[in-house]
Amino acid sequence: MTESAKSILRHSAESLHADELARLQASDADPRPEGWRLSPRAVRRFLLGDSKQGIERKFYGDDPLVDRCIVTLMGNQGLMLVGEPGTAKSLLSELLAAAISGDSGLVVQGTAGTTEDHLRYSWNYALLLSEGPSNRSLVPSPFHQAMSGGKIVRFEEITRCPPEIQDVMISLLSEKMLLIPEMGDGARLHARRGFNVIATANLRDRGVHEMSSALKRRFNYETVQPIKDLALETELVQKRVAKELALDGTAPAGKPALQQDLALMLVTVFQELRTGRTREGTAIKSPDTVLSTAEAVNVAHAAVLESRYLGNGTLDGGALARQLLGVALKGDPDDARKLRQYMESVVKERARTGEPWKSFWDASRQLWT
Repeated sequence: MTESAKSILRHSAESLHADELARLQASDADPRPEGWRLSPRAVRRFLLGDSKQGIERKFYGDDPLVDRCIVTLMGNQGLMLVGEPGTAKSLLSELLAAAISGDSGLVVQGTAGTTEDHLRYSWNYALLLSEGPSNRSLVPSPFHQAMSGGKIVRFEEITRCPPEIQDVMISLLSEKMLLIPEMGDGARLHARRGFNVIATANLRDRGVHEMSSALKRRFNYETVQPIKDLALETELVQKRVAKELALDGTAPAGKPALQQDLALMLVTVFQELRTGRTREGTAIKSPDTVLSTAEAVNVAHAAVLESRYLGNGTLDGGALARQLLGVALKGDPDDARKLRQYMESVVKERARTGEPWKSFWDASRQLWT
């Protein structure tokens, strides 16, 4: 990676994994749908990994879900990914778009301020006034670009858009065509093969702007669940933290970025608070805030940075405890009470077994005084 590339805060999936995508494309002899850069089998290998080709796993969780997503995108239905915040819905959509289209940047971010122009097109008004409506004065939306290029377009947080904006999607998904009446009778853009839509929606946004039944019928729904396997989630957190630290140049030399015992403790805490039950089977009260794998990575990353820049360079359970508060509380006093109960009833007992639970408990106890 060049020095200029290292200065970029976040790379797109197709840029970050360009070498893997090139190797897959060079060796891909399987049949592929028209408009796809990789075959469905190669797309699967890109997401789930292939040790023989040196392809790392990028999506952790339900492997059959990935297969169903790929099959959906080969058909006429759009793909709707729903789930709790932080379950890698956006990551999955980005990886699929990068592998299928080689471009994950055609994105509409759904908000209350999303307008019809974000889905159709707008105009360069200086050119429009001087030259009239033309291809030069038209400013294509991500949907317009995806339809004309035969690519995947991503629609993030679709249920945050007003219903009238969601309804624009119905004709785009049904007709696979975009009318441009300003450019004369019959002016229209027909989607090329390879075009499809991946939309995401958070289950916690249910009730914000419910999708109509007509729009729902245009999508196949897939629910992305939190990772339940302790070992798998621990492995994922370690790999993600190592990658984050490598990208910003703060990875420790000669040792893991996040040691196994610390990663296992952190993921155990997250899974127990998420599910409301300890590994011993004791029921506990879960905070209302989302304790996702992505948040666990954020906690670990912040703890490593704290230990390097504000501590003695050695990561321990105390740094994880201090950073956990910023994730778990989110300003909710009731969540603070639940977290404190968990610390005093569960973590305190485990502290008797030694590190890393002891330093985790010692730091958490000081935070409440």
